[in-house]
Amino acid sequence: MDNITTLTDSHFLNILQMASPALPVGAYSYSEGLETLVENGIITNHKHLKHWLESQLIYGAIRLETAVMVRADKSAKIGDIESLCSWNLWLSAARETEELRTCSWQMGRSLSQLLGKLEPEIVPITNAVGNPCNYAIAFGIALSHWQINIKAGLLAYLHSWASNLITAGVKLIPLGQTAGQQLLLDLQPLISNMALEILTLEDDQLSCCSWGLSLASMQHETQYTRLFRS
Repeated sequence: MDNITTLTDSHFLNILQMASPALPVGAYSYSEGLETLVENGIITNHKHLKHWLESQLIYGAIRLETAVMVRADKSAKIGDIESLCSWNLWLSAARETEELRTCSWQMGRSLSQLLGKLEPEIVPITNAVGNPCNYAIAFGIALSHWQINIKAGLLAYLHSWASNLITAGVKLIPLGQTAGQQLLLDLQPLISNMALEILTLEDDQLSCCSWGLSLASMQHETQYTRLFRS
């Protein structure tokens, strides 16, 4: 399906399930360095958080993550296990810090195990990828299995990512729930634009500028008091 508007009810419901905060992959326990930025007084309000999330969407590692997810979906669709495993290793190597890599591996393992229980037919391909499996890889495998439109899958992935970090910001800064929902709404045009851009990226264009995230993540490893695992 080339057009997002042609999604069947089943596809749409599968996307909602994948993007749901109730999906038991532990996303709620990670702040991706946001906790350190709040602790250091770099992010203190709604405006700061919005600027940080916009910067990450445009320049940050989430671009790489979702671009690899697109490639995982394509590889899984044609049964190219070698390519799937190669992109999994590539993404592991691209993670800037131990916390970010562990986050990706833990969520990937949880999603792989969940998919195996929900859809046993997926087990051979997840077993072939092995452990550790990055979250983006497991997500791409799910999109392929359910034949979900890749643009819809990208939108769901990015929306889920933004929603998780906004929820973390609401707790840490803190912000009101309404402010958090307004921010998520405000990010919709950028999320849509980034999904289109990510779909056009060639392999040699997979790069990011996320040194701020890297530094925050490294500092978080030794932060004295923490609510989140990253």
